[in-house]
Amino acid sequence: LAAALTACGGSDDTSPAADSGSSAGGPADGGAGDGGKGGGAGGALTTTAEIPEGGGKVFADRKVVVTQPSAGEFKAFSATCTHRGCAVQSVSDGVINCPCHDSNFSITDGSVQGGPAPKPLPSVPITVDGDSITLA
Repeated sequence: LAAALTACGGSDDTSPAADSGSSAGGPADGGAGDGGKGGGAGGALTTTAEIPEGGGKVFADRKVVVTQPSAGEFKAFSATCTHRGCAVQSVSDGVINCPCHDSNFSITDGSVQGGPAPKPLPSVPITVDGDSITLA
């Protein structure tokens, strides 16, 4: 019995588990988990229809805000305020708004429009392919 259990345990754990883990586990983790959250690059962020012209949308989980200053022109900026590091919360009236100390940033270039923020929001590279917007 000990030999049979050792042989079965050794064979099952070593060959099939290693092969199954490499084949099934590798692509599933790399394709879905890492691409969607960790790296961000290549993972769909939003669609062009979700970003209003003259406005934008904050994606807090990805720490990015995507704007559409004019029809068909899409920009992205860091969603971290340059004043104290708070997350920006909304986009309205052509500005990105930070609720912590009322800093406001332009949806066109991320420049400071008001409040105590010392620097513009850094731009974030995006790719627009058809109606899909992804982090570049």
